[in-house]
Amino acid sequence: MRILSISMATLLVISIPIGAAQVHTNREKTAVAPDTGQITAAEALHRDMRQLWSDHVFWTREYVIAAVANQPDAKAAAVRLLRNQDDIGKAVATFYGKPAGDQLTALLRQHILIAVDLIDAAKAHDQAKFATLDSKWERNGQEIADLLAKANPNWPRATLADMMKMHLTTTKTEVTARLNGDWEGDVQAFDAVYDHILKMSDALADGIIKQFPERFSGVTSQQSGLK
Repeated sequence: MRILSISMATLLVISIPIGAAQVHTNREKTAVAPDTGQITAAEALHRDMRQLWSDHVFWTREYVIAAVANQPDAKAAAVRLLRNQDDIGKAVATFYGKPAGDQLTALLRQHILIAVDLIDAAKAHDQAKFATLDSKWERNGQEIADLLAKANPNWPRATLADMMKMHLTTTKTEVTARLNGDWEGDVQAFDAVYDHILKMSDALADGIIKQFPERFSGVTSQQSGLK
């Protein structure tokens, strides 16, 4: 029996199940250049963007698993997840300045806090509250798209909005499957979440490289990158 029918919308939700952890390991092996000690600056940016946004969905999943099961580690997962939003904002600030980074962090933290409330509403079978929060989550996703589009002409607003919409949609599918005890569906949903976030992180990195080509003409050490 479905616990809640979650509508389609607009961005984001370990102990990672063993299968999901293996998927992460395998994919990350192909996400970076061979370990030669040096990679191009563009490759470093792609690697670091993927790491930031992978952390975003991994720690979202950790929180979802804990919160749905009322596990005591939910709070610790939420704290770590919120820290990831700070990390993403700081990374953006290296290109667009601290005010822009702080704005993005604030919007991403709102995104996480709304998601927490959405899960609580879903668990309580409160359809009205869920619908209200869902609309708020969509507006937040649109605000994130607006902020990024204004910063970089290589990030069209419509494209960003579509990416955010897909992120929210895949995340809600993941939450729904876990609430309903659909474990196979849950694994498939996280695969979709992860595949999409890699595409999204690559698109963001590509836009930065196009906007600041002079910063990506050389090589860097494997350890260098966004901090």
